[in-house]
Parts: sequence; structure tokens; C-alpha cells
Amino acid sequence: MAPTLEYYDEVSHDLPIKPVAAKVNGVPAVAAVQLENSEKHDLVLRYFRAYIADLCQQFNGGHPGSAMGMAAIGVALYKYVMKFSPKNGSYFNRDRFVLSNGHACLWQYLFMHLVGVKEMTTDQLKSYHSEKYDSICPGHPEIENDGVEVTTGPLGQGVANAVGLAMATKHLAATYNREGHEVVNNMTWCMIGDACLQEGVGLEAVSLASHWKLNNLCIIYDNNNITCDGTADVANSGEDMNAKMRATGFNVIDILDGHSNVSSIVHALLSVRSSDKPTFINIRTVIGIGSQKAGTPATHGAALGLDDIVNIKKSSGLNPDEHYVLPEEMYSFFEDVASRGKQLEADWSNTLNAYEQKYPELAAEFKLRVAGKMPKDWTKYIPKKEDFPKEPTATRKSAGLVGNPLGENMKNFLVGTADLTPSCNVAYKKKFDFQSPELRTACGLDGDYTGRYIHYGIREHAMCAISNGLVAFNRGTFLPITSSFFMFYLYAAPAVRMGALQGLQQIHIATHDSIGTGEDGPTHQPIALAALYRAMPNVLYMRPCDSEEVAGAFEVAIKATETPSIISLSRQVLPQWDQSSRQGFAKGAYVFVEEDDFDVTLISTGSEMVFAMQTRDILKEKYNITARVVSFPVPRLFEQQSREYKQSVLKSKAGKPAVVVEAYAANGWERYADAAFSMRRFGKSLPSKSAYKYFGFEPEIMAPKIEELVKEVQRDSIEVLRGDFRDLNGALGIGFKH
Repeated sequence: MAPTLEYYDEVSHDLPIKPVAAKVNGVPAVAAVQLENSEKHDLVLRYFRAYIADLCQQFNGGHPGSAMGMAAIGVALYKYVMKFSPKNGSYFNRDRFVLSNGHACLWQYLFMHLVGVKEMTTDQLKSYHSEKYDSICPGHPEIENDGVEVTTGPLGQGVANAVGLAMATKHLAATYNREGHEVVNNMTWCMIGDACLQEGVGLEAVSLASHWKLNNLCIIYDNNNITCDGTADVANSGEDMNAKMRATGFNVIDILDGHSNVSSIVHALLSVRSSDKPTFINIRTVIGIGSQKAGTPATHGAALGLDDIVNIKKSSGLNPDEHYVLPEEMYSFFEDVASRGKQLEADWSNTLNAYEQKYPELAAEFKLRVAGKMPKDWTKYIPKKEDFPKEPTATRKSAGLVGNPLGENMKNFLVGTADLTPSCNVAYKKKFDFQSPELRTACGLDGDYTGRYIHYGIREHAMCAISNGLVAFNRGTFLPITSSFFMFYLYAAPAVRMGALQGLQQIHIATHDSIGTGEDGPTHQPIALAALYRAMPNVLYMRPCDSEEVAGAFEVAIKATETPSIISLSRQVLPQWDQSSRQGFAKGAYVFVEEDDFDVTLISTGSEMVFAMQTRDILKEKYNITARVVSFPVPRLFEQQSREYKQSVLKSKAGKPAVVVEAYAANGWERYADAAFSMRRFGKSLPSKSAYKYFGFEPEIMAPKIEELVKEVQRDSIEVLRGDFRDLNGALGIGFKH
């Protein structure tokens, strides 16, 4: 759909542009506009590039090249196109901007300063790469700083985040907008470099953006043809990026002189607002333009050198003896951006007031979403212990019993799956899919943008990175639920890590979480993944042993407003325990079975709790050894408890051994136990019970090994185990011949 001249006449009320009846530079389907203060573009670009070069030189490091080459794109976006309020980074209906090529962060920081973001002072700009602890100019943009929507750095993540941000707008608009009352209508702009669409997560994400027809998303490609190793064709020569993006389903616009032609870029960006598809703008730039090393990798990730900076300033008509110069003309050029932002806020407030008058109930719900608040009565949707089945139940099914009523009733829950709806049990009653309203699938799973059930396809990495964008849109407005087999959260680990780093709350439903997965074999049986997520900062990896503990896991996850959670669940059925407790679960570990006069403590989690309990019985019956049992589903929560509580659970001063029973790598359990039945090799393709038997997780096998350990401690004292953590089911954990 080509934009009309009238469209530009409409937007000119709040942007510094005027419609002109002509096309410019052959940009397809873009009516021309006349830009205010266009005579200052050259001055702004020259000083901008010199300032970037100075900032990198002061500490002899950084990434000057892309920031210099992208200067004209920044002028187009920040001065003429983006709708935002630099004095209020929390303005709800602002356009979202993502710098996926985050190494070019100085570009963003300097434009934030020029448009009037209060915190971004010249002193802060000069703190880039410094030793200052209070710097808000880190080496890649970070979400906690005003004006930055998401933390970027690992390339491609920002593309997927931007897809999530655009999804958020589409869903809110479809849910709450009414004719004549558009309370949400913002755009998402995403800047990328040559690498962002080489990364798989970026390609996964753009595929979904096209599938969902997210026409409020624009990807801006800084095409400077340079990567760290050389020109981009060193590793990427066989594809036509424009043809690739058209085939994916994007509108594509080409700009050949993007290092300097602000007007051409503005025209292209404005056309995006009336597109019927997501848009890809391929902007050719020159990395490090003005430098003697321009167009080479030497300008990418290193300071340019004093001699070259002198050359840059001389060739730009600037004084080479002056540093960090931003003339008054630059500030006056951008001075209207802040006042336009205030007007946008006022207009939106008026729109919201009118909306509230006409749709009071809907407005009340919308305001709760804007405030990022959960309904106070959400706990009523979580079943009580007595309401759960008494028969053995797979915890993946338990998660459906707990999570599906929440998904059905909580408007902020967006539930998604990586093509595993039947296996993960996350499809709630009356679910309605998030889809393009135009889509008609062969299987009949249609939907529209009001839908809250998301089919991500077989794209685990993009699923979790897109979820980060959904949360980052506005904290608390959305609580995304993702789901897949636990093993495939290894594909998603970089995105889960980025969510943890940014404090973005979401819940990952990870099923088939052990060797009990069975016949699918070692490719699908996670061994080391729990150790990864237990070690990852600000992640709550939780492994419940029955339905009651699953309820505890959901309660913990919903209350963890700045932390992503992974709920690790079984494929196979597990006993339902009388002594399980959601209150105990919330403390990370608790006494499952207490004994006053005990010989050993058995520690277990999840699927293996049944083996610990059965082994306890055999130890008493056959060996007269008394074992107490501890359920230890969330080590990170346990570490937050008082010293007194931790000692009451572990009884570490009693001089008695503690043995972990868990079919994972034992890494980390050395903090709490002296020995383990664990895994030190990959799994095996066997039925569930046979797999556990093969690896020695049988009470009849474990009990005599524990008896031997107990007798050794009784004979030589607990000190014999200090510095000698024992692997009780074989040196490699490969099972026993019996």
C-alpha cells in the first residue's frame, strides 16, 4: 500500500516536515517532504562524526566506525521521524527504538544528548570506556538507562526483541483501541548491522515478523559491508539481501547514499507508517566516513588515532586543535524535539481521558496494564493441594492444571510454544491464537492480534528473545509464558541469559527434563543444562517433584517481577506426596521427612524424589540406617534464607553425610552434600524406567552404597569426606552390571 500525500500532511502537524508533490532520489512509493532546517544537515553530520572520534580516542578504545557512518540515519530518526518524548522515557505510546548493532552505542548516546535526555550529559558521554562506576554510557546499550528500550550486544538479539516490541503494540491496539480512540499506535524501529541477520536468532525473528504481518516494525540496515574480519563477502557472498527480505515477506526500500542524504532516509522512514507489511530499509553507508581508514575494518572496533582525527577535522572544515565540540547550532537544530514530545504526551493524555469517558471499564483495565500491575486476586486461579489428583501425575500435566487457569483468566499472560502444544500442556481452554487477521491456515488454527496463544514454530531461540521484547515494552504489561522440551532451552540459552541480565520477568515451561524422557535418547535427555541455569545469575531454575510443588513454582515465578523463571517438568508420571508444600518450596529447600536421630540426609529434586524416598525405606528395613529427606528444588531461593533456616534444613553441624539423588551433572551440589548419585555422561535411548535402572538410579542399588558411606563416616568421622566429593553410581555415572 503506497503512502499518500495526505498522510504526510497529517503527520506534519507533529513532525518538522511539509508535504511537497514530488519524489526524491527515486525512493519507491514515497511522496516527497520538505525538511525544516535541512541546510544544517551537513554541519550536524561533520561535528557529530568528529565528536564520536574524540570520544573513542580519549581512552583509546571503542567502536567509532559505525556510529560515524550512521550519523545521517540518526538525524532522520531522532529529528524528523520518531515519535517520542526525550524528557520522559516512560511515555507509554512512544515509538520504540532498538539498536541491535549495540557496539554502535555512541551513536545512540550522542543523539540522546542532543535531543535533551536529561541524564545524558557531556560528562556522561565522556565516561564511555572510563573507570567511572556511575557511567550510563556502557560499551553496549543497557535497558536501565533512560532512552534505551533493551540491552543489546550479542548480535541478532535486538532484532528479535524488536519483533516482541512490535507484537506488544499489535496486541494492545487490537485489544483496547476503539474507533476514534487509538490509545496505542506506536512504531518499532530496529537498527541492524551486517551481522544481525547472519545470526540465526535474527533470521528466526524476521520470519515470524513477516508471518504475523507486523507492519509497525521497520528494520533499518546499516549496510557498510564491513565485519571484524574484513569485507562482509569474506563469509557472506552468495545472497541478495533485498531479495531475501522480499522473499521473507518484507517491503524493501533501497538507499544508496545513506551516509549523507538525510532527506532520502526521512522519505523512506515516513513511508513505513503506511506499509501493509514489515519494512526493511537497506541503507548503504561508509564505515568511519571521513577517516583515512574509512570503509575498512580498522574503523570498527578501535580508536582512530590522533593523526587521523586531525585529518577528519581538517577535511570537515573543523579546528583540529579543538576537542568535544558541539556548537550551539546543533542544539538549536534539535531543540524542537523535546517540545514535540511534550505535545505527544499531552495529546495521548487527552485521548486517554476521552477513552475513559466512553469506555470506563476497558479504560480501567488498560490503565492497570499501563501501570504494570497484576490483578490482586490472581492466586484464586491456582488450585489448592486437595484439588490435585491423588494418582501419579507427570509434572508437565501438573503445570497445565496450575498454569492453564491463569492463562485463561489473566489478560497479561501471553502463552507460547515452540511447536509443542500437545507435549507441554500449555493450551488453556478457549485459547485464541495471536495471528495476522488475514491468515487462514490449512488446519484451521486462525486468530487475530487479540489472541494470547502464540505459535512460535520450531524457533526456541527467537521465542525467548521475542519474549524479552514483550516484557521490555513496559514492565508488567505482559507476562510471557514460553514452552518447549528442557533440552531445547539450550538453543534458547543466550536469550534467557539476556532476559536475566535485564531483569525481564517471564516463565519458561521446560518439559521432558530428565533421562526419564526415555526412548528419544541422549539427544533429548538434559544432563548438564540444569547446572548452566543454576549458575546463571538472576534465573530461578525450579524443579518441582509433584503438583503441589508445581503450584509453589508458579507462585514464586509470578512474584519474581524482575527475574525469569524456568519450571523444569517431567514427561513421566510421579507420585503425589502428602508432605510436599508450596510454602516450603518458596524457601528453595525444606525438610521433606524429618528424623531426630538420623544417619544420613538424602537430598533430591523433581523426578528423582521417588528414588530418594524408596531408598530411605530400604535403608531402614535392610540396613537399620535412618535417613531424613530434603526437597531442594530451587538452590537460589535457599541461599536467600537465614543461616538458621539453612542449618535447620541441612543439619550440616551434625557430622552426618548428605547424599544428593539427581540424574544431572553434580556440579554445584558440593556446597550442600558430600556425595551424589548423578550423571557424568550423556543419557541412553531406553524406556524411562530402564534408563534410570541402567544409570544406577535404583533403590536396591543405591542403598548399599549409602550404607557403605555411612559406615565410613561413622568409623573415620565426617572429615574423611572433606575435599572428596563422592560419585556413588560409578566414576562416569554409567550404571552398574547386576
